[in-house]
Amino acid sequence: MRIYGNRQLKTLSGQTIRPTPARVREAVFNIWRDKISGCRWLDLCAGNGSMGAEALCRGASDVVGIDKWSKACITIRQNWQQLAETEQKFKVLRGDVLGRIKDLNGQKFDLIYFDPPYASDLYQPVLEAIANYQLLGEDGEIAVEHSTKHWRMQEVPQLEICRQKVYGNTALTFYSRV
Repeated sequence: MRIYGNRQLKTLSGQTIRPTPARVREAVFNIWRDKISGCRWLDLCAGNGSMGAEALCRGASDVVGIDKWSKACITIRQNWQQLAETEQKFKVLRGDVLGRIKDLNGQKFDLIYFDPPYASDLYQPVLEAIANYQLLGEDGEIAVEHSTKHWRMQEVPQLEICRQKVYGNTALTFYSRV
């Protein structure tokens, strides 16, 4: 897998991880291009860490990734170590996304990327936890990757949908603070 600047990332074999398609990744970074430099980035259900890696390459100052699979966390850490500049900070947290979000209480993120398994029941509770723990900064946004087939619009107190984009079978729904 290659990201911004033609950099190579390690990937995980098998069907356990579904990396964000390149055109969806590119679209996210085009939409957020003016917000990335110096931002605090949170990558939920990070997989191989491609979204956080791309954020590091484009100048994010702090990147935090969460994934429950230990092999994924090892790969994320390796990928991010090779990309991070000395002034950039990153952290990889292993565990259930809902449990680990609690550990972030009191922190603020400018941009949050959330890409759970499409058929999971994580969408609503994770979005509610982000809102309840006030993890999203004042002018921040959340991008939620989901299937176009199985998505139900998620109403979340304290958050509002600000845009939606569709790329084949993959869609993105963006939330901001109310």
